[in-house]
Amino acid sequence: MIDLARIGGPVACLGLALLLVATTRRDRVAGLGFAAFGSCLLAAAVAPHRPLEVVGGTLVLVAAAAALAALFERVPWLFPLVALACVPARIGVHVGGASSKLLVPLYVVILGATLKLGWDLARGDERVRELRAAAWPLAAYVGWTGLSVAWSKDVQQGAIELLAFYVPLTLLAIAFARLPWSKIGIRALYAELAVMAVAFSAIGFYQYDTRDIFQNPKVIFANAYAPFFRVNSVFWDPSVYGRFLVIALVPSLVVIARGRSLRLALAATAAVVVTWLGLLISFSQSSFAALLVVVIGVAFVAWRWRALVAVVLAVAVLAGISVAQPQIRRSIQHHTTGGLNSATSGRFSLVANGIRIAAHHPVLGVGVGGFKRAYADRVHFKGKDPKKAASHNTPVTVAAETGLVGLGLFGWLMVAVLVRAFRRRGQTALVAGLGLAAILVHSLFYNAFFEDPMTWGLLGLAAIGVPKVVVRPPKPVDRPVVQEREAVAV
Repeated sequence: MIDLARIGGPVACLGLALLLVATTRRDRVAGLGFAAFGSCLLAAAVAPHRPLEVVGGTLVLVAAAAALAALFERVPWLFPLVALACVPARIGVHVGGASSKLLVPLYVVILGATLKLGWDLARGDERVRELRAAAWPLAAYVGWTGLSVAWSKDVQQGAIELLAFYVPLTLLAIAFARLPWSKIGIRALYAELAVMAVAFSAIGFYQYDTRDIFQNPKVIFANAYAPFFRVNSVFWDPSVYGRFLVIALVPSLVVIARGRSLRLALAATAAVVVTWLGLLISFSQSSFAALLVVVIGVAFVAWRWRALVAVVLAVAVLAGISVAQPQIRRSIQHHTTGGLNSATSGRFSLVANGIRIAAHHPVLGVGVGGFKRAYADRVHFKGKDPKKAASHNTPVTVAAETGLVGLGLFGWLMVAVLVRAFRRRGQTALVAGLGLAAILVHSLFYNAFFEDPMTWGLLGLAAIGVPKVVVRPPKPVDRPVVQEREAVAV
């Protein structure tokens, strides 16, 4: 079955690449078909050996997705609202011989949007390259990542990553970018995000007050011995919870800084206060680093270069607080690797060994999904799925798994998207750019850039409102009719 993954991964991702950059409707239909065929091969490679349950479950999901597609056809902006509501929902699924928590409800929503996309193309929709500046770099990165499963050190894990994240979430970004511009839709999406953040913060307050953690035994064990109590709300991990709250803070901060309605600014301020308190009790350092980038970005947008003084002062204060920490101070004074590793909760060792893996496989990398296996082999961890080998830095993981080629494509994608977002006028593009910057910073400490559906939603959101490219065949040129005159003999 592993051979199916080596074939299905490249076929699915190259099909997505064609769907992203093709300029004709026929080519886009072909790309969507290749993506579907490759996904079926990937699913066959990792599906549990219970054919009746798999077939029955698939039919139920397709029927539900078809019903959603009909709803999205009538009310297009229902799609992002339902998709956002499904972001925190993860269901334990047995794939690849192990149990994984996957975004199953969101997959049904994305399948509904994909069915609508196929129906639109079949009816003659001529829009192409909906993601605009991100289309080519994203197509190149997704295509290269799909190819890398062919030489991955862990083909099974690579197949799961492609099937669970890259394929469906690329389609999520395309579906977002195809939405018609609607001020009411944008406001409804912001209101839903703010309400979700406040509600999740309230659940976090309950957990902090009762010392009752949901779902994650690892967090419960860590809280029993830590000097502080971390909450995870409805999410599996406190860092994921913190990252969601940071993204939810972005539009509220933009409304406060650039909004014209005093009533809306006051409501946004109340949401910011509650959400920030919810973020505080997550004790997620990576989330606060991401929030710092957002605040600096909003400050520069509001006050331009006058914000530089405030930024310098903030950095100086934070540096002083950091150096004042005993663990960090000892690490700086004695320059010990063990001290740095302890101060960073083991991340320093993970990043250092990840860089060494990338250096030993500079061009091709170890293949998508191969980081954990390569890390375990390097430091001699035992077991099929060593948890301690999980990566915590997205750029390092990209370099290790897809080589310098993949790292270059990742950099191209980030530059193209962020430059486009910050150059465009309007609050929607600004929110998308700041949100992506926050997730990128967060991914330097917690590797989940491409695994977070919010990343792909923001990629699509950055393109909403931009006129979509439409390629039409050239009209035939009418040649002038030359009237032949008969020669008159004189």
